[in-house]
Amino acid sequence: MRASELDPAQFEDMRPYRDDEVRAVLDRLIADPEMSHAVAHFLIPKLARLEGPLAWLVRQFLRFEFRKVHDVRGVQDVVEKYIDKVVRRTTAGLTISGLDTLPRDRACLFVSNHRDIAMDPAFAIVSMYKEGHETSRIAIGDNLLSKQFASDIMKLNKCFTVKRSSGSRREKLQAAMELSNYIYHSIVNDNEHVWIAQRSGRAKDGMDRTNPALAAMFAMTKDRDMSFADFWRKLHIVPLSISYEWDPCDAQKAKELYITEHKEEYKKAKNEDLASIGKGVIGFKGRVHTAFGTPIEADFNDVNSLAEEIDRQIVGNYTLHPTNLIAYEMIYGEVSGLPVGYPHKPWDASEHRETREKFEARMAKIDERWREKAIQAYANPVVSRLAFE
Repeated sequence: MRASELDPAQFEDMRPYRDDEVRAVLDRLIADPEMSHAVAHFLIPKLARLEGPLAWLVRQFLRFEFRKVHDVRGVQDVVEKYIDKVVRRTTAGLTISGLDTLPRDRACLFVSNHRDIAMDPAFAIVSMYKEGHETSRIAIGDNLLSKQFASDIMKLNKCFTVKRSSGSRREKLQAAMELSNYIYHSIVNDNEHVWIAQRSGRAKDGMDRTNPALAAMFAMTKDRDMSFADFWRKLHIVPLSISYEWDPCDAQKAKELYITEHKEEYKKAKNEDLASIGKGVIGFKGRVHTAFGTPIEADFNDVNSLAEEIDRQIVGNYTLHPTNLIAYEMIYGEVSGLPVGYPHKPWDASEHRETREKFEARMAKIDERWREKAIQAYANPVVSRLAFE
């Protein structure tokens, strides 16, 4: 099937909810006890254990909040208020760059680094919302949709499913083709932005690198007589860098890296991904910056060269925080000449003694077996920046 002949019906099992489905899904969500518990834990965590009366109050609250909502935009108008609350509670400020130079008359494929399961796309979406851009559809792994209420929340917010549980080689190939087709259909036919991570899973080691297989997947929809460069230009690929001063999941990521490196099988606990989502949402993140790059228009005619250009922009636009420079100096020694923060300032270690003490105290609380992994993860954005300069 040629790219121009894609049938929207083939995407029924992966697409987000449509406007005409929103009201019924909201009513189902409001009646779901797990949803009530999750909202209670977020809004008033100290009282979340009072299951009975609190669950009833939460349901009434949700009914009131969503009483006038009948479409996806209405859902995002409500959700945006709570993302703002997350920003106020758990960050020292969210800054945005690059959106002012993006065209508003066409959809883009945002290829993002990936540090946090939920907050990476959330910060991208809220940045676009605040700057008056249309929000994007979001690629999310089906491993995160094991619970109905979680699936409903995601799909109400323009998330679509990436099938990661496919077993055989043939099933994986089919899943990749469906994903490629849906991304193309969203951007070219529906004129809808798409957000996708640069590789499967979070960069637990802090090394933001694009899997060339991702570029190959994009091109699976390409007509045979079209060059790779011309096809990728049709997708309007824009690299996106999201940086956090503090990672709420730093210790957990370091532990997983340590266990895997020591040839032990890392077995996730039941609902561990959902627990990581919760920790990433409510944990303190310090300063956060989202940096939108420039559309990739040059002649990149193979998957490796495209992946390298995405990496060049993601690493180059990544805002280094004092925690990154402090971690680098703990491992490698002094560094100079690099910009830090946003707006950027030259790095001066003497101006950040309090942050250094806080960072060292935080690392000291991590199990000594994987403490070095945590420090290295903070240092690696600096390693990457130096490698690309």
